[in-house]
Amino acid sequence: MKPIILIMPWPVMRELSPNWRGHWANKAKAKKKLRAAWAAAALEQGVRRLLVPALNVRLEFVPPDLRSRDLDNLLASCKAGLDGLADVLGVDDSTWSIAISKAAGKGGFVRVEVTV
Repeated sequence: MKPIILIMPWPVMRELSPNWRGHWANKAKAKKKLRAAWAAAALEQGVRRLLVPALNVRLEFVPPDLRSRDLDNLLASCKAGLDGLADVLGVDDSTWSIAISKAAGKGGFVRVEVTV
């Protein structure tokens, strides 16, 4: 199977950051919104259910600006989005192997490569 390459929406960093100390309800709304956005983006890009036991997922973060960001916080901010992608793929994300990187420059999206 050839790799599935997706362009996913950039997560709202404020509410989804593990360092944010705002109200839990705002965080829950942001998580729900990102999960739905990533699921919709995956469906729009032609992703369908996979009948495989595990996946390799590579995330490349292309920030919207040149501010410095920690890779571990970027991954944590995308947790709800990854759950939305898992919903569409039908593969439990506990069986995924995840690699992360950050691209130079501006963009404001997350490039996701999925391989079996």
